[in-house]
Amino acid sequence: MLTVSSEQFGTSENVRRLNWGCGGWVEPGWINSDIKDLPGVDITCDIREGLPLPDGSIDYIVSIHSLPELAYGDLIPALKELRRVLKPGGVLRLGLPDLDRAIDAYRRGDRSYFLVPDEHARSIGGKFAVQMVWYGYSRSLFTVDFVQELLASAGYTNVQSCGFRETNSRFPEIVELDNRSEESLFVEAQESSDTT
Repeated sequence: MLTVSSEQFGTSENVRRLNWGCGGWVEPGWINSDIKDLPGVDITCDIREGLPLPDGSIDYIVSIHSLPELAYGDLIPALKELRRVLKPGGVLRLGLPDLDRAIDAYRRGDRSYFLVPDEHARSIGGKFAVQMVWYGYSRSLFTVDFVQELLASAGYTNVQSCGFRETNSRFPEIVELDNRSEESLFVEAQESSDTT
């Protein structure tokens, strides 16, 4: 497991930010972390075994479509581990596949909503099912109220929905990694100072 010093990866304003579950999408000025050892990934680890970062060392964390890869029983422990590395008052921003949007598109018969090509699934039900589990990578599905419930259970405060490229936080640049606007929901939450 890699240990990261507190001096590494600070931005010009000394803001330390984590791109958790980055996959191959690494960004300069971020601590890029993923379970896979890919080019440009700074920290390769499984969050279920802990992040090799000190307590309270990160100003904010962004994760886009990574949390769904965890099974239900691992969601709250992973969110607590992310909370552990946040500074007091630090912010976690999650972008997640929006189950409600997908259900609405399915009910409308809107084939254009789904990213699954016809050669993988022709029926709209097939497209819906394959997209929601993303070819077997996703193990958990999310609605806004469910992710808010999970975050509250993990000890976060000030849990709020946000729009694509919109933030309620004091970090306007926290939205830099936002993508997949048509299929995603965005939620932000703060680390509370309570350590229970």
